[in-house]
Amino acid sequence: MNFLVTGGAGFIGSHVCERLLRDGQRVWAFDDLNPFYDPRLKRRNLHEVRSAAKPFQFVQGDITDAAALGDIFSSVRFDQVIHLAARAGVRPSLAEPALCQRVNVEGTVNVLEAARKSGVKKVILASSSSVYGVNSKAPFSEGDPIVSAISPYAASKLACEALGHVYHHVYGMDVVMLRFFTVYGPRQRPDLAICKFARLMTAGKPIPVFGDGRTARDYTYITDILDGVIACTRREFGYEIFNLGESQTVTLDRLIELLETTLGTKAVIDRQPTQPGDVPVTFADVSKARAKLGYRPQVQIERGLKLFVDWLGKTS
Repeated sequence: MNFLVTGGAGFIGSHVCERLLRDGQRVWAFDDLNPFYDPRLKRRNLHEVRSAAKPFQFVQGDITDAAALGDIFSSVRFDQVIHLAARAGVRPSLAEPALCQRVNVEGTVNVLEAARKSGVKKVILASSSSVYGVNSKAPFSEGDPIVSAISPYAASKLACEALGHVYHHVYGMDVVMLRFFTVYGPRQRPDLAICKFARLMTAGKPIPVFGDGRTARDYTYITDILDGVIACTRREFGYEIFNLGESQTVTLDRLIELLETTLGTKAVIDRQPTQPGDVPVTFADVSKARAKLGYRPQVQIERGLKLFVDWLGKTS
């Protein structure tokens, strides 16, 4: 089949491209290589994808440019679209809320419209655990009321979920929304905690720790995320939302302890105030994904950090 992966040069996107290629699919990646972080890292990701010597093409373009999307959809008949392109992150969205909405919401409309006009029947879209906001119930399940988003990023992903439902309801498209929970692993974005902390600790520099260290996240290794994404490509669902997480929480203090053990170095803590938009905990109930996707996360945080640090050592 022909797959279009938006954001295909990024952390998750490049891994999705590789997995699809390994499965014998034909893949096109669409990415604007924006400078949110060093575009050279994204080009390195693309180099690794190309090294598989499989039917892969990269097209540089912006999802807010409807004409550019129209061009690629008119040149290739895609069977499925995996839409991962976004302006990601809670803190960046607080700094540039309008940019976040324009790329994430308007860009998603453009992708869905291009898919609809070209007859694509299945679209998988990335959402985020941030949509749960300050959720009083844990673990978080897909049926929980979503009424407490606390960042522009979370609000943009809620809008994308609503748009996905519209395109299913009105146009009959098969739409899956995937709520990712704190994904980490090789190629992780340099601004995210595990990558940022590991690099600073290795260099003997202080790590910025926001709050008292008791915030907790459901850290999910990239290969487990890939298993969930690929499972979604193999069935029709109508319209569904799935949590993809490890279904275990790790406090920030505990994460730092694990990194110290894995790296063999002591962290120097630079304690900072709690940041606006940060939620106290994320915790995925994956029973729905287990039942409908056969999703079985395999990589516990101790093993995942070792795999990540091994990769980091080879690229530094």
